[in-house]
Amino acid sequence: MSALLDKMRRRAGRWLDVHAAPIRPERGVFSLSFDDIPATAWTEAGPILAEHGVTATYYVCGGLESGTNLDLPQFTTAHLQALFAAGHEVGCHTHSHANALRLSPAAYAADLDRNAAWVAERLDGHRMQTFAWPFGDVARATKAVVADRFALGRGIRDGVNAGSADRANLQAIGLESRRLPAYDLEALMAETAERKGWLIAYGHDVMDGPTPYGCTPDDLDQVIRLAKAAGLEIVPVGQAWARTQ
Repeated sequence: MSALLDKMRRRAGRWLDVHAAPIRPERGVFSLSFDDIPATAWTEAGPILAEHGVTATYYVCGGLESGTNLDLPQFTTAHLQALFAAGHEVGCHTHSHANALRLSPAAYAADLDRNAAWVAERLDGHRMQTFAWPFGDVARATKAVVADRFALGRGIRDGVNAGSADRANLQAIGLESRRLPAYDLEALMAETAERKGWLIAYGHDVMDGPTPYGCTPDDLDQVIRLAKAAGLEIVPVGQAWARTQ
């Protein structure tokens, strides 16, 4: 029964109380994002991004700093400060990797407050403008909390954002070994260019032999090359949002 209830709540979060916003960039846009920030999302992905001259969005959970997740070492404060100094966007992923289906809106808001303070203390007062839902779970009652605090929230429902979209739960594709074989990435890039839309990709670890939620360095290199070949502008989520309005 609890699994069925969670499924219903996820659907309600995705499809109800939509915060519709126009998505109308002058040309197609592509954004890369990394959730949780496993150490390799910086140590392995950072040089690839630099080689291509592009920047990404890193969605941080302060509570994961210097810990482990999925048996992988997570980012350190030094990693976070280095990627921020390199021009990458730092966005919010809650402090405790909180599942919106498990907390009240008030408790979720408190967790967001804690992450905001944690990040501001380490990044010279930086205020995060964008958000990504942990696990992709969107609770209807919590959606307003996120919409009030951030310019946008990014989810994990597949698709290109074009014409209009729910700014509290934008669509994205998974740069993940469990999902990548099912995508026609070249077609997705072409669709984004043709529709003058916005394609967001999210991933986690970047390494040879990645987890189901991560990708290889070659995967990351390929997706950037395909975006460039399609003529898409590659910018972090926050910058892309500004271009779509």
